[in-house]
Amino acid sequence: MRDRRPPQKTRERPKLTADAAGKRVTLPRALSKLGYCSRTQAERLIAESRVSIDGRTVNDPSAWVDLVTARISVDGRPIAAETKIYLMLNKPRGLVTTRHDPEGRPTVYDCLKDFDIPHLSPVGRLDKASEGLLLFTNDTEFAQILLDPVTHVTKIYHVQIDRLLDDAEIAAMTSGIRHDGELLTAAATRRLRQGDRNSWIEVELEEGRNRQIRRMLEALGTECLRLVRVAIGGLELGELPKGAARALTAAELQALRRSAGMERARR
Repeated sequence: MRDRRPPQKTRERPKLTADAAGKRVTLPRALSKLGYCSRTQAERLIAESRVSIDGRTVNDPSAWVDLVTARISVDGRPIAAETKIYLMLNKPRGLVTTRHDPEGRPTVYDCLKDFDIPHLSPVGRLDKASEGLLLFTNDTEFAQILLDPVTHVTKIYHVQIDRLLDDAEIAAMTSGIRHDGELLTAAATRRLRQGDRNSWIEVELEEGRNRQIRRMLEALGTECLRLVRVAIGGLELGELPKGAARALTAAELQALRRSAGMERARR
């Protein structure tokens, strides 16, 4: 008897839309974005033939994957995106911003022992002598956008110095000061308060060059006694105790995303 059922159509793999194409990244970057490990660690796993895409082992770190549709596994175990975590720490002076210090010095991670979260990384750095607001997250895309100079996310510092700055020196910090052949500029500078022997100023930066404020003050012949970061974008340090950490509220995270232009980009 003749089969009258219509022939089955061969299922074709859907073509990537413009939005899906935007989710295509290299395999090491995919593992990093999913919060599994750093890109350097991912390259090592790939070289050891421990990573597969859709059941096929991949040894090429330049291979591209679709974060939306690809099934990525390490050692045969599927990798799922971790819950995104966003923390703020009031960094004490004397801690280095790294997970492991070869010299055995205390690190900022000593303040995060109550947060058992793998792959949590600082967003930028504060040097050992600096203190104040430091962000941590496992959301690598979020961290990269905040650190990108193009987004102009402002960072505000309260700085204690060993003397008073005159009007010309305050103006020079915003117009630009050259140090070691590099032009360093603050977005804004103003006096906060002064004592008999020292004073406090507020410095706002839109870029994060190495030891930028300290170098600018050094060029002015001024010693930096304390440097405290008090705000990043719309997020303020507030009354968070020294050495304490907490999760950002939904409102704080939204304000931070808005300051980096991320909310506008998602509309």
